[in-house]
Amino acid sequence: MNEDLTRLEPAKVWTFFREILSIPRPSKKEEKVINYLLAFAKERNLEAVKDEIGNILIRKPATPGMENKKSVVLQSHIDMVCEKNSDKVHDFENDPIEAYVEGGWVKANGTTLGGDDGIGVAVELALLDSKDISHGPLECLFTIDEETGLTGAFGLKPDFLKSNILLNLDSEDEGQLFIGCAGGQDTICWLPYEKETVPAGLKSYKIMVSGLTGGHSGDDINKNRGNANKILNRFLWANKDKHQMKLSIFDGGNLRNAIAREAYAVVMLPKEKADSLISEAKAFEKVARNEFHTTESGLQISVAETDQPETVIRDEDFTKLVQSVYACPHGVIAMSQDIPNFVETSTNLASVKFTEKEIVVTTSQRSSVESEKWDATNMITSLFSMAGGHCKTSEGYPGWTPNPHSEIVDLTESTYKKLFNVQPKVLAIHAGLECGLIGHKYPKMDMVSYGPTIKGAHSPDERLEIESVQKFWKLTLEVLKNIPDEK
Repeated sequence: MNEDLTRLEPAKVWTFFREILSIPRPSKKEEKVINYLLAFAKERNLEAVKDEIGNILIRKPATPGMENKKSVVLQSHIDMVCEKNSDKVHDFENDPIEAYVEGGWVKANGTTLGGDDGIGVAVELALLDSKDISHGPLECLFTIDEETGLTGAFGLKPDFLKSNILLNLDSEDEGQLFIGCAGGQDTICWLPYEKETVPAGLKSYKIMVSGLTGGHSGDDINKNRGNANKILNRFLWANKDKHQMKLSIFDGGNLRNAIAREAYAVVMLPKEKADSLISEAKAFEKVARNEFHTTESGLQISVAETDQPETVIRDEDFTKLVQSVYACPHGVIAMSQDIPNFVETSTNLASVKFTEKEIVVTTSQRSSVESEKWDATNMITSLFSMAGGHCKTSEGYPGWTPNPHSEIVDLTESTYKKLFNVQPKVLAIHAGLECGLIGHKYPKMDMVSYGPTIKGAHSPDERLEIESVQKFWKLTLEVLKNIPDEK
């Protein structure tokens, strides 16, 4: 399947991307790709350093005649989001990604592709491997665990990098240069519950919400995509008392930074209520599809008999759950007052999971305004506290404030216009970028973020536009060629 990539240009970039696809690299389990990078550097006699947390830095000297250029660090993260369709058999810790080419895009077979940020890694490797590309001194930084906590960027030491210019290769819209990003944090809430034995005379059903688009909880939060947790919970809330439901489990979403694509609940109800429940599900599916008629044409709500569970939760705990999740905000909270059409603050209801004694609700908040980020967090905390739960907020990460006098932004912008005869968009992003943390640790770092076009990131619908990779590569080479000299 991955053989299709060998025909694409630029050949060296796609060759290394293909190699990256063959190496399992889930967040927090990047050992195999770390070893690959160290072996790659050793084979080419390049200086490579692994820091205490697992980040890899590979240095390459300037090409002849470029020794006086300012040193540049190119940066991408080596981990990937591991999401798959429910019917796909795939072990992300051992199996390679199965990629194929279709209609100008590279896609994966039933899983996330890992173009985020495998294509950035591939560009860095192609540069390090090259013998005919002009550039000044290079530092290629490969960070770990960007997707589940920015752990690599958090763990960077202030003396690890020597450069004061950074090209972050982790953006997903070709033709756009990013010069700022939102800060973010996660808020996890625990609702206690008690179990009861299953009453006699009830039948078990699995209610499933599936077929949603999902996507990135920052970049896609304003695109009116359905959240499976909210949709399933709305159906349970409306039908709980009407159908005398008992709840055994609610399981929805997976990753804190992904919009929930699927969710299911196992419920029990009197046999005579079954036909009515199925009819209600079909009717609600039509309602939900109408509400998301332009974004969620594949939305499905199904009801099927299932094995009888051993226990259900108390009615009062069921009520607290559905009321809390119904009231829990999800989506855009505020738009920017300064940047047109830019999301300033949002929150994502990422997942709902059962443990033995508690229901765990994971949410994430983002904002380019620190006080608003905390205001959104406090909404979540106060809501679940009223329901008898308790919450904990992660350390979070800082935003990246745009620098209106950035030398590297000006160079990248003018280079793009010169290459493609189009003015690129220069803007901030409502996703967290490692630039925020790197800039916090290296206050003198002059930064810009860009990349090829990736659609459906963090979902099995992820796809990477082939033509945009060519432009991504050309822009990077031309920027490196024109980096100013040290003064």
